[in-house]
Amino acid sequence: MTARSFASALALLLVRSSFAQGPEITSWILNQGETGSYYVQGNSTPVVTSTPANVQLVQYSTDNVYISATGIPAYPTAPFLDGNPSLAGSNAYIFRVPRVPQQQTGTLTDVPLGHIGVLKNGVPIFNAEDAMSYNGQGIWLRNAVYWENDGMDCSKGHPAPNMGGGGLQSGRYHHHQNPAPFSTASVLLSSICTQYPSTGLYTPDPAQHSPLLGYAFDGFPIYGCFGHSDPLDAASPIARIESSWQPRNITVRQTLADGTTLPANQYGPAVSPQYPIGCYIQDFEFVSGSGDLDAHNGRFCVTPEYPGGTYAYFATVDADLNSAYPYFIGPTYYGVVATDNFGVPGPGNPPTNVSVPGNVTTWTGTTGIAEAAAAQRIIASPNPTDGLVRLVLPEGTRTYAVCDIAGREVRRGNATGGVRVEDLSDLAPGTWLIRAEGSGGSFTTRVVRH
Repeated sequence: MTARSFASALALLLVRSSFAQGPEITSWILNQGETGSYYVQGNSTPVVTSTPANVQLVQYSTDNVYISATGIPAYPTAPFLDGNPSLAGSNAYIFRVPRVPQQQTGTLTDVPLGHIGVLKNGVPIFNAEDAMSYNGQGIWLRNAVYWENDGMDCSKGHPAPNMGGGGLQSGRYHHHQNPAPFSTASVLLSSICTQYPSTGLYTPDPAQHSPLLGYAFDGFPIYGCFGHSDPLDAASPIARIESSWQPRNITVRQTLADGTTLPANQYGPAVSPQYPIGCYIQDFEFVSGSGDLDAHNGRFCVTPEYPGGTYAYFATVDADLNSAYPYFIGPTYYGVVATDNFGVPGPGNPPTNVSVPGNVTTWTGTTGIAEAAAAQRIIASPNPTDGLVRLVLPEGTRTYAVCDIAGREVRRGNATGGVRVEDLSDLAPGTWLIRAEGSGGSFTTRVVRH
């Protein structure tokens, strides 16, 4: 199948499925009562806040999904050891994700500063830049992943100061790169996870297709770093999906990747230990065919959530599982962008310009939410899971069971309320039931095993 015919089939598939509850609706992690938490430098016990974490509300129409979120993850954030005074604050985001994404056949949309997409837990993603450049000329743009490495927490996130109503304390927490802990790499670029551990959004597993992490603002999904080696064959081996952006072979910064020769007053610093290759965005060039992905950092492929195929971006990493440029999305989007997601810079302005229309449906879902009354329910996280799932059982629980979707019991455990960790890694991918029984009655929730 050619890319063009695949794209045509994809468009038809998306139109046909737009009325169903597809992964653009059901992949979000709805809040189950979790709140944010953060570390204070010098203390390995995180401070628990009262601010709700993850996504608070998912609404949808025929054309769009509307995501309401604080922007705070359920995993601990901070400390930010580069002197960043901000904390992850509540920002009342409303994002809009197109349900039937379309390729941009006209002028491509540049990926701007600020949020460029949203993870499934409601945390924004930013591009590769840190808004600063060499000598302030806007030519040699600094790579945030390099320059801000010391200010990232264990999950590789940090807040941008919000000078609006909440001030520095209400920073806009975000990820520039693959939202997995530093500690998952074979070569550590930071030791912060030793004293301030965090799970991040996921743990890369080279034996499994990485989970869907979120959506870009053109409506196309973003996946973790592993996928099918043959993009159109779901039976092909799992492989690390590689970027086609490569470090340039230069020793001086006097030209751009497109061949432009700069005047002397626009030269960047010579390549050196202080200014290594990769510390500026212009240190990279796109080499078609050198990796698996196009210039947008995506490809047409089949995935677990899109067995019929989709265009998808990938959170790219190198062989050591450290983040690889352009990290999420290249310099331009592949699709037609919902630009009302881009807020107006400046103190007091809303983080986005999205308005939710009146004719929407609220998704109450089964992924990431409990299926019982708020006071008596099972909380399962992470959900979906690659194996281990943390169960918060209702008060008075005596026993709990893992069952298949038909209700057939697979195994049973004893419990007296509280928290249990169940390992589902020996079960087949799919939906499983957790049933708790005790003095308060019987309660059930669903857990999705990737």
